[in-house]
Amino acid sequence: MTEPILCALTPEAIRAGRAGLLPGLADRATSREAMADGYRLTFAASSDTLQQITRVIDAERQCCHWLRFALDVPPAGGPIVLTLSGPAGAQEFLAALFDAQ
Repeated sequence: MTEPILCALTPEAIRAGRAGLLPGLADRATSREAMADGYRLTFAASSDTLQQITRVIDAERQCCHWLRFALDVPPAGGPIVLTLSGPAGAQEFLAALFDAQ
């Protein structure tokens, strides 16, 4: 059984916490690529960015139980890649979340 695609946070909470949640993280990405089942976000390699990504993953996994997080941290300071994916509708949900003001 697949969980419904929804977020337990209200739009007001998302706006208030934007910088510390997925929308703020997406704003920091050097590139954002839509995929059939989600998004791929690429970031310049830094310890601060990696710490921010892990904080966001920890917060978001608690309200978006259906979302899969795959974090790739390559050697030699290559760009950090966070892939967000989920069931049908995940890409559209994330697009709306990233564009929410």
